[in-house]
Amino acid sequence: MALGLAPAPLAAGDPLRIATWHAPLTRKGPGLLLRDLLRGEAPDLAAITQGIAALDADVLLLTDVDYDHGLRALTALNDSLARPYPHLFALRPNTGMPTGRDLDGNGALGEPRDAQGYGWFAGEGGMALLSRLPPGPARDLSGLLWEDLPGTLMTPEDPGAGVQRLSSTGHWVVPLALPGGGTLTLLGFHATPPVFDGPEDRNGRRNHDELALWLRLLEGALEEPPPEGPVVLIGNANLDPARGEGRHEAIRALLTHPRLVDPLPGQPTALWQGGPGPLRVSYVLPDARLSLLRAGLGPILPDAGPHRAVWVSLRSPGPEPPDS
Repeated sequence: MALGLAPAPLAAGDPLRIATWHAPLTRKGPGLLLRDLLRGEAPDLAAITQGIAALDADVLLLTDVDYDHGLRALTALNDSLARPYPHLFALRPNTGMPTGRDLDGNGALGEPRDAQGYGWFAGEGGMALLSRLPPGPARDLSGLLWEDLPGTLMTPEDPGAGVQRLSSTGHWVVPLALPGGGTLTLLGFHATPPVFDGPEDRNGRRNHDELALWLRLLEGALEEPPPEGPVVLIGNANLDPARGEGRHEAIRALLTHPRLVDPLPGQPTALWQGGPGPLRVSYVLPDARLSLLRAGLGPILPDAGPHRAVWVSLRSPGPEPPDS
């Protein structure tokens, strides 16, 4: 759902800041995020609100925000900002969506690990887009079955065969209308962490394939055609290209893809004290055809978790030339 609250203030040629942040906008049950936002008393929410304001992104993808019908929590978050965004967009994530299968093999049904994406309730820890550019009709790739991805690493004996979706949270293709005309397309996602499993490496395989979905899209290997205009791949891959657990081939292929630019090579985006340490897990990879001005990371905020916001500043592209 997209909500148009006010005209976009950007003008043609203005620098365009695009960012993602894995800020913990999630709670332990449905409706609790909205409750806490309306009360205005939670230190973590105050820190996140201040962080969003300081980031001042023109387009911001949040990758850990509870989804609800009507986007009531997202609207409340937006209303709490000093400069609310004119456009909000979110789709129902796969988190907490029941599969009817005992995917973790413990003899019980309906538990978080039995869902399409890990979650205690439907909509837990989804994605949301806050934008000063109006979004057009989005393509939601989140319903693709894992086994249907070309070159899938899903094993034939996987308990989710025939029902398990590839996206643990979601994969969105969202066109944004540029102020001077033309379209910039976001490829937004949040992948499962490649840990919390056993020697079968189910989460590692799925994480790899969630990243490989973008490779297949850009290669034209899906039924969905690749976007023709410039794109920005954005979100939380939950994977460092070199450090930590996981299968690193797909993220490395994205970082070196000829259509994309890596603006922050080697820069960690999260710090887990007493755990895996600094890792690069969130990414904003702009199209090589775009003019990159700057890129950077937000600070780690003590009340807002271990993740830093990641942003790039682009020269807003002009309208696409007419066909000759």
